[in-house]
Amino acid sequence: MLIRVGDLDTHFTVCGEGRPMVLLHGWGTSAESMGAVAKSLEDRFRVYALDLPGFGWTPAAAAPWGTWEYAAYVEAFMDRVGIPVAGLIGHSFGGRIALALASRWPNRVRSLILVASAGIRPTRGPLYHMKVGAAKLAKRLFSFPIWGRLGERKVAEIYRRVGSRDYRNAGPLRATLVKVVGEDLRSILSSIRVPTLIIWGDKDQEVPFSSMQIMARGIAGSRLEVLEGAGHFPFADRPDRFGRLVREFLCQDSR
Repeated sequence: MLIRVGDLDTHFTVCGEGRPMVLLHGWGTSAESMGAVAKSLEDRFRVYALDLPGFGWTPAAAAPWGTWEYAAYVEAFMDRVGIPVAGLIGHSFGGRIALALASRWPNRVRSLILVASAGIRPTRGPLYHMKVGAAKLAKRLFSFPIWGRLGERKVAEIYRRVGSRDYRNAGPLRATLVKVVGEDLRSILSSIRVPTLIIWGDKDQEVPFSSMQIMARGIAGSRLEVLEGAGHFPFADRPDRFGRLVREFLCQDSR
């Protein structure tokens, strides 16, 4: 389905009947990545899964966005489709957005499920900062027109050596990615007052367990569940266990 949200033609899917649930996918994926989650909930919930701006079939915004712009966009999407309040399931980057939305618009969020959620900026040592500083200097040097195609190749090599996989693959969304990952959301955790379930796979190589612990300590009354043998996509690696946890949590929330 397609709906206009602000100045963006937004693609989304909807299935099921019942209380509304909004699914927010991770960086570099789309609503399709959470299709199995939507399917598992459609017997009891009205499930909306949208392609966030810049992903799937939804175009990127004209300017680089940060977490708060994405959160405002999701809140506007809820207005457009007539959802006064919803449960949110956010995976990775989508978890970051869900946290911001629950903090700024608490009356719009009934419950929160954070799956391998981003949002906590890791502490970096001096070696990391030295590498990044050297890479920035080399990038500026090889960006001068005198280097021509050789300079372009050198800059691309710098991205491969220093940048994360998401950074290397971000393309036109690179400025948005830089803005988003620079935002540390730990200061808003104490403002979140809705029932919250945090799910993390013990084989996750993208989000450290320490970040999940910070979230669990910061959000009053939240619950942290670790799925053994699951990676960064626990709903794909352990679908049965993931589904049981989510449904049990949502059933408790409905009492």
